[in-house]
Amino acid sequence: MNAREEVLARLRSARDAGAPRSPVVVSREYTTSGRLVPGAEETVARLDETLTDYKATVTRVATADEVPGAVAAFLSGARTVVVPPGLPDAWLGAFAGAVRADDPALSVAELDATDAVVTGAAVAIADTGTFVLAVAAPDQGRRAITLVPDHHVCVIHADAVVSSVPEAIARLDPSSPLTFVSGPSATSDIELDRVEGVHGPRRLDVVLVGP
Repeated sequence: MNAREEVLARLRSARDAGAPRSPVVVSREYTTSGRLVPGAEETVARLDETLTDYKATVTRVATADEVPGAVAAFLSGARTVVVPPGLPDAWLGAFAGAVRADDPALSVAELDATDAVVTGAAVAIADTGTFVLAVAAPDQGRRAITLVPDHHVCVIHADAVVSSVPEAIARLDPSSPLTFVSGPSATSDIELDRVEGVHGPRRLDVVLVGP
């Protein structure tokens, strides 16, 4: 009996074995809480550090009143910006260019001609330098608007910052499409040459608000 015949014989044997085996019980004893307190200064500082490691540019502001100025500074030089339909108007209050809401949905060509996108975030993970966008959230919008423009500005409030991945997952709705962002889009070819902007924005700026 050659190897192929042996494999097929085992498959037939398993098929003819009768009732399926009892499901395997998987132990889930991993830690579900991080070492840092969600929303605390130490946690937000850790997120700042990990985002910077991923080559994102981070600005910290103390209050929501400072968000428009920080966003406008990041958008310096941009002529057009796309935003989700539910983005707070105040965030773009200091921006001098044209703002286009994604309602009705813009085409890929229209998004490609747009300089930047501004969104909020559902949750951010300090340990991994990741923030999560939820399609169902009014200040985050469709996935396309955050993948096609070359520049993404994200505003993250301290109360959305947790320490670990399990903590973030517990806050998310699994029925909603989610996008996990860890730094600007980048990849490397076989020669290890870094190429940015292949499958998303090549520039990522983050405004951290509070605590």
